[in-house]
Amino acid sequence: MNVFYNRDGIGDVLLISLKPINSETRLFEKKGDIVRIFDETTNETAGYNIFNISSYYAIGETGTVEVNDELVAAINELLEKNGFEKITADFSPKFVVGYVKEKQKHPNADKLSVCQVDVGAEVLQIVCGAPNVEAGQKVVVAKIGAVMPSGLVIKEAELRGVPSYGMICSARELELPNAPQEKGILVLSDSYEVGQPFTK
Repeated sequence: MNVFYNRDGIGDVLLISLKPINSETRLFEKKGDIVRIFDETTNETAGYNIFNISSYYAIGETGTVEVNDELVAAINELLEKNGFEKITADFSPKFVVGYVKEKQKHPNADKLSVCQVDVGAEVLQIVCGAPNVEAGQKVVVAKIGAVMPSGLVIKEAELRGVPSYGMICSARELELPNAPQEKGILVLSDSYEVGQPFTK
């Protein structure tokens, strides 16, 4: 679940993104100040837009809004009042330290590698285009649902026919101070623990 707010850019609307859906089968359902975005075929909810949010809840941030218990409770109260189902939020860290267990050449692309990355609770398959990625490295992994500093939301993807479940990050993508300009992932020292949250 990702939440965005930009009063100057799009008005007093809270944008709640739950999951990607096919834009060709996307439909909208409006009740009061709330619009539900859903898939016509599966009826899965992709997200909600809550208009005039400042009359219900004070949002202090612009851009990506930190999701916490208080915000989720306020959203659920509004959803229930308008006859929509409650939502649940995953508060687990989205940027974590990973360990590249295995690196193989991508079968359909010379400049891509298929990596098996241990992130503590699970091993994720991640397709990576960095020239310096190698087995045995500790790296920063943006898991599905992470929002990059650029605003890019990390989603499950298929790159040249191979599924990928996250992104191995560079210092520049993480907008770390003094990030090198050349291409390549950020390789962490051994002092980092696999699975621990990564913060700037």
